Amino acid sequence: MEVEAQLSEIQARVDKANDDVQEQMAQRLLAEEAATQLKDLVRAEVMQKNRLLAKASKDADRKARLEKLLVLQGDSYSTFTWEEIDNATASFSESLKIGTGSNGTVYKGHLNHLDVAIKVLHSNDSTSTKHFNQELEVLSRIRHPHLLMLLGACPDKGCLVYEYMENGSLADRLQRRKGTPAIPWVDRFRIAWEIASALVFLHSTKPSPIIHRDLKPENVLLDSNLVSKIGDVGLSTLMPQKETLSNRTVYKRTGLAGTLFYLDPEYQRSGQVSVKSDTYALGMVILELLTAKSPIGLPELVERAVEDGQITDVLDKSAGDWPVKEAHELAQLGLKCLEMRSKDRPDLKSVVAVDLERLKHSTAVPGLAGPPSHFMCPILKKVMKNPCLAADGYSYEHDAIVMWLCDQNTSPVTKAQLRDKKLVPNLSLMSAIASWMAQGGRPLME
Repeated sequence: MEVEAQLSEIQARVDKANDDVQEQMAQRLLAEEAATQLKDLVRAEVMQKNRLLAKASKDADRKARLEKLLVLQGDSYSTFTWEEIDNATASFSESLKIGTGSNGTVYKGHLNHLDVAIKVLHSNDSTSTKHFNQELEVLSRIRHPHLLMLLGACPDKGCLVYEYMENGSLADRLQRRKGTPAIPWVDRFRIAWEIASALVFLHSTKPSPIIHRDLKPENVLLDSNLVSKIGDVGLSTLMPQKETLSNRTVYKRTGLAGTLFYLDPEYQRSGQVSVKSDTYALGMVILELLTAKSPIGLPELVERAVEDGQITDVLDKSAGDWPVKEAHELAQLGLKCLEMRSKDRPDLKSVVAVDLERLKHSTAVPGLAGPPSHFMCPILKKVMKNPCLAADGYSYEHDAIVMWLCDQNTSPVTKAQLRDKKLVPNLSLMSAIASWMAQGGRPLME
């Protein structure tokens, strides 16, 4: 009996040892599996980071070529021949057609090693010619990070050449045409502010303020980073120089211009257009950013939701998990812009743009990584605030490169002799930096 007890005890110890070994093996397998998953995750993150860096480098190179194209021409825009336009569009191939509007057809083209958008007028009638000349006059003398950049024109044939916007129109993306992914809610807050900032710029131009008159999602274009730019200024109005900031109103005696649902009710009623007409259209665009719904009956729908405290019922759920408080504020701001009487609408510069900038910052997602390398000034090693393109093809912080060029005529990067000391504001890079900052990007610690 004693021997059997000893054998039983030994067997129990062996069984326990085997169980311990099995448990250790299981824990080891779990640890190895966790380590493998971690390695895969790190590898995926590295690959994603490399893809983003490659994309950023490609974007910067494209923007630099675009800026260089403008610099080399030494004029407000380039003049292209009909043959160049025809070759750039493969004789206006249907496969390159981007879209057709009331005034013309837009094609994707390739000019001077750069993808471009080429707008061709439908006809040479007086109305189309007027729109062409108006757009050429306005865009050839102004530059802003959130206004579509005019690169050139073929005046004889009524063609305008613009920078190409990879993500199409805001309308396309809100409606998710051709299966495009939804715009995240955080980008929608930023886009609302970008549109407002461009309108403020137009209204502040000298010597004559400009009213866009046809703001709508179809005329807001998005680049590869979802940075927005207002296009189609063919219907814009130059305000009389004598008008003051508080009294910028002009009567248009011709037929109404613009798009229904975005038209200022006062303009529809009396033909009276003002800077507040653009504010009205912005209000409708804001509601569409929130809901991705048709403008038909949209103000009433959103107003009921706001009054009932049920703004989440009308938000575009494909945009993600909206911050309810900020979405409610944005909806209220959009509704204020849509007041029937222009005098009841908030001032665009001092109220609307300020509130949109505050909402943009309060909803920004903090960035986890440092700034892209091309955002850094090669001289100061800091994120640039006012980047300028120098003759060596590199961008520098304006004050830093000016100080550098006071004492020498060589490139800070290549050390080679510069052909000249001309500096051109790199508005595209400035826009990209502003967009990165708006999405929570932060400069590296000094």
